[in-house]
Amino acid sequence: MIMEKRIINSNKPKVKLPFGKQYIQVKNIVHQNNLHTICESGNCPNMHECWGSGTATFLILGDVCTRSCRFCSVKTGKPEAPDYNEPQKIATSVNLMNLKHCVITSVDRDDLPDGGAQFWANTILEIKKLNPNTTIETLIPDFKGIESDLQIVINAKPNVISHNLETVRRLTKQIRVHAKYDRSLSVLKFIAQNKISAKSGIMLGLGETESEILETMDDLLANNVSILTIGQYLQPTLNNIPVTKYYSETEFQYFKQIGLEKGFKFVESSSLVRSSYHAEKHV
Repeated sequence: MIMEKRIINSNKPKVKLPFGKQYIQVKNIVHQNNLHTICESGNCPNMHECWGSGTATFLILGDVCTRSCRFCSVKTGKPEAPDYNEPQKIATSVNLMNLKHCVITSVDRDDLPDGGAQFWANTILEIKKLNPNTTIETLIPDFKGIESDLQIVINAKPNVISHNLETVRRLTKQIRVHAKYDRSLSVLKFIAQNKISAKSGIMLGLGETESEILETMDDLLANNVSILTIGQYLQPTLNNIPVTKYYSETEFQYFKQIGLEKGFKFVESSSLVRSSYHAEKHV
């Protein structure tokens, strides 16, 4: 299958506008509790679908990131001090939304001694206390690869822990700037070694080749990752890195089939797939 050309084509996905009573209800709960969601901060194309079905991916530890990845539209700079009432607010919101499954993510907080690990654990535990039947997925930063900080999150026992590679090895330094490809693989391996489902995601359209995509799959499997998401990179603002290619749905389905054949338990692969898309299926 020829996929080596790095050009933009006519496969750009169409994003639906948000609407509906459930969407409005979720939006009101999020805003009334002064919560942040990656749905809004990251300009997620699936916000209409997820919020319309009563789900949301909560963004903890503020909405200002200490890193400046070139694909991301989340604000970067010096964050404010964490809101230590936020874990309780999120737990209450999960209860009000009557969620069966919730996803938590965060900005990078390299300014905090533990990278925010204890705050993460507090949030997970508060959700469990108020919502004992709700399953939890956490999409975590790399915590600089410090295993003691990772262990704090792991000890809170979310059902799935996800950490995204985002792109192939060759492009990592250009796209993720402060992140390291092998460090992310080590984080994922450590998660799996603690007998928690390890999940990761990559974006296509940043200049990668087919052989690099397949190599990335192999690297993830070698580090015991069982769940993979593959989506189309969409340039969120003019300040972010431009798209080099829009992949067709046929190509996305090709990669899904290859991933399943290689040994992933779940592969979500489509133009609008993001890390938390259909996350409830991955528990």
